[in-house]
Amino acid sequence: MAVQTAETVRQWATRHDIGCTDIDVWKAHEERRGGMDELHHAGNPDLVVTLGGDGTFLRGARIAAKNDAAVLGVDLGKVGFLTEVACRDVETALEAVHHGGATYEERMTLTMRASRPLEIPSGIESLLRYGHGPALPPPAVRPETAEGDGWGVALDVTALNDVVLEKLARDHQVALGVYLAGRLLASYSADAVIVATPTGSTAYSFAAGGPILSPSTEAIVFTPVAPHMTFNRTVVTAPDEPVALRVLPHSGQAAVSIDGQLRGVLDPGDWIGVYGSTRRLRLVRLAPTDFYGRLRDRFRLTDAPATALDGESDLFWRTTTPVPPDLAHLKLPPPSGHDR
Repeated sequence: MAVQTAETVRQWATRHDIGCTDIDVWKAHEERRGGMDELHHAGNPDLVVTLGGDGTFLRGARIAAKNDAAVLGVDLGKVGFLTEVACRDVETALEAVHHGGATYEERMTLTMRASRPLEIPSGIESLLRYGHGPALPPPAVRPETAEGDGWGVALDVTALNDVVLEKLARDHQVALGVYLAGRLLASYSADAVIVATPTGSTAYSFAAGGPILSPSTEAIVFTPVAPHMTFNRTVVTAPDEPVALRVLPHSGQAAVSIDGQLRGVLDPGDWIGVYGSTRRLRLVRLAPTDFYGRLRDRFRLTDAPATALDGESDLFWRTTTPVPPDLAHLKLPPPSGHDR
């Protein structure tokens, strides 16, 4: 299905005399490029079309956000929060973008600094990525880095979902000092810690017991995974309040993953600082979005036994009449037929 849909996109681009380049394709015996290299290889596109589920969308997002390109997600997955259209509608979606009939929804992203450039030691990559496709290279150092200025190195990272620091040894948790807005909050011994965006709040952070945030929220979500301490709650910070994680001297090594991709390994004494990026991601939308309707559908919330007694709930507010003045400033459900 992906191959057929990709050909549909290429043929549409040819008919409209628009350049089209394959990017971030996993091929045998070929190394994958970092986001900035992939962006230049693609010729700095205005639109990135992803064919797959949310994982594929995230790979397109890391490229698009570096160039303020928009992303159109074509859904080939099963539990997609980010993808927008089905394969059968891809030409309709491309026409809408081309002729100005689409809208764009902005999402915040994360970036980071580290005490040193990230590296993946020899032998660890094959162990951690057994059964997976080719790995991305460690993120490059951004040019604004000043050697020895005390602020670490700025890394070319754009995360739409999350940055995760997790243990490497099965029998040894990672020990971390966690700093919020430059102040020590606590020391954690845990399987992992997650620093997520509101978009990523429905991914790994949610699975670890974190809250669900509206994607229009501006916030950073810090969630520990299986912590050995009394304080095991998620903390939600402002996007300008960085979350720093220092690997403590008695800890083992820790793996750094960005949007689910292994990107480096930290040793005791190393640290990373994660914070809201000035780069935004622009998602193509063809109709008004209903995040909570999508949340209900994806997690099958209407399948709860109690709902079977009463059937489908009535709408709370009906949108067939003009909105009253005291509600005009609120974000309301889209009209019937636009439940996306």
